[in-house]
Amino acid sequence: MKQLVRPHRLGPGARVAVVAPSGPVPEERLQAGLDVLRGWDLDPVAAPHVLDRHPEFDYLAGTDADRAADFQNAWCDPAVDAVLCARGGYGVQRMIDLLDWDALRAAGPKVFVGFSDLTVLHEAIATRLGLVTLYGPMAAGIDFIKNARAQEHLRATLFTPETVRTIASGGTALVPGRARGVTLGGCLCLLAADLGTPHARPSAGGGLLCLEDVGEETYRLDRYLTQLLRSGWLEGVRGVLLGSWEECADDDRLRPLLADRLGGLGVPVAENLGFGHCAGALTIPFGASAELDADTGTLTLDEPALR
Repeated sequence: MKQLVRPHRLGPGARVAVVAPSGPVPEERLQAGLDVLRGWDLDPVAAPHVLDRHPEFDYLAGTDADRAADFQNAWCDPAVDAVLCARGGYGVQRMIDLLDWDALRAAGPKVFVGFSDLTVLHEAIATRLGLVTLYGPMAAGIDFIKNARAQEHLRATLFTPETVRTIASGGTALVPGRARGVTLGGCLCLLAADLGTPHARPSAGGGLLCLEDVGEETYRLDRYLTQLLRSGWLEGVRGVLLGSWEECADDDRLRPLLADRLGGLGVPVAENLGFGHCAGALTIPFGASAELDADTGTLTLDEPALR
């Protein structure tokens, strides 16, 4: 697995498009997020359908075609430097095959930020466009609006990425050791759901796999991990970074499961690395060459996430 192409960092006045490829977005939270971006001296533009709601399925932000069009138009607009997602939820899998990937590729590298349901877009951008992406807080998320640590870590990653080449959250080793590889991953349930879909990544081999999830029963997490194992997708993985498991089981139930399913890989596994659905979530670049030190709970990037 190779280091992917790094988009350019943002500077003052950069235009950022805010899109909603997944669930519906509360207007007051969107406005608060846009205010944060303006406070960073960015020029945020909300996509036309960002506040839409699907006429039949209220868990979707507008129709599949409109959500896809918003993303496509934002990415292909030469005036836009970055595409930021407003929130997660569910919906990317319904719209992703409506995108014109040739046109997206022709538009050139751009910064992409999102997490949770946006795991599917992170994977697609990696495999189809070959670009580094940022798994981090979203523009209408509570963490983005109200949490200083989440805000500052994302802001530093966007503007001065050389200052956050070492990512540490005081995590511990579930399996000790060091490993080198290229970062990838996201929300566990979506990585499992992506298997077998068009252009899905065939394997996590050579990668430092980042995993997190939210609101899942222990047996469901077991099922997702077992699916990744049985499919062979985890063969050759170099190391595993575990983020947050918000609204999942307590540690005394979760840790034995993670050790049982991941310990047999024979690679370092670090836990509690502070990314995902937790408060104060850190931003993790995907597609970046890095070293994991599970004993110290650190991920050190070979180069800044953005150029």
